[in-house]
Amino acid sequence: MTDNPVFTRIRQEITETPVVLFMKGTPMFPQCGFSAAVVQALSNMGVKFKGIDVLSDPGLREGIKQFTNWPTIPQLYVAGEFVGGCDIIREMYTSGELQQLFEEKGVEYAR
Repeated sequence: MTDNPVFTRIRQEITETPVVLFMKGTPMFPQCGFSAAVVQALSNMGVKFKGIDVLSDPGLREGIKQFTNWPTIPQLYVAGEFVGGCDIIREMYTSGELQQLFEEKGVEYAR
């Protein structure tokens, strides 16, 4: 499985950009409520992130689920590490854990 070109692309994306959101749609036009909720949380925090639309690439849409062994989209990565999906991100945002994570990983956000 390590030769999987989709996994190679995912690794490259999450290595090159500190905050990456694999989502349905784009940050400007989310195509599902869960993706929109994560975009809103990140936007409210002023975090710069890269949104990657899995709807435009069926191979990526399935590959990202296999990569993390996580069945749902959106999926948020911070500093190359999988953080979670919508429910986890919303919970972390509300509790302050997301802000804490960004501080630990050296990711800038509006305080």
